[in-house]
Amino acid sequence: MPWLVAGEHVVASLEVADSRRARRRGLLGRDGIEGALMLTPARSVHTLGMRFAIDVAHVDGEMVVLSVVTMKPGRVGRWRLRSRHVIEAEAGSLRRWGIEPGVTIDVKV
Repeated sequence: MPWLVAGEHVVASLEVADSRRARRRGLLGRDGIEGALMLTPARSVHTLGMRFAIDVAHVDGEMVVLSVVTMKPGRVGRWRLRSRHVIEAEAGSLRRWGIEPGVTIDVKV
């Protein structure tokens, strides 16, 4: 199982959606998520049809966090030009894990 690492600390388990079908499905139909979901490649997300609010981190190709926003259900997120990946987690999780703009993250298997 992959793990999301921020700095030197493992912060959460990580699901990776790297196919078109998996990215399209995302967190739809779920009541929550343990850990986080990484959509790759991705520049934006939406929460149409979602059941819970999520934190969204846009990450560039060097795994540096560009922005972090919280999105309520039924919203369409802004497109980020330099974004290569998007990390999604339950609202409040990214702040607890210390993930903010400028932080470099990593994925460990």
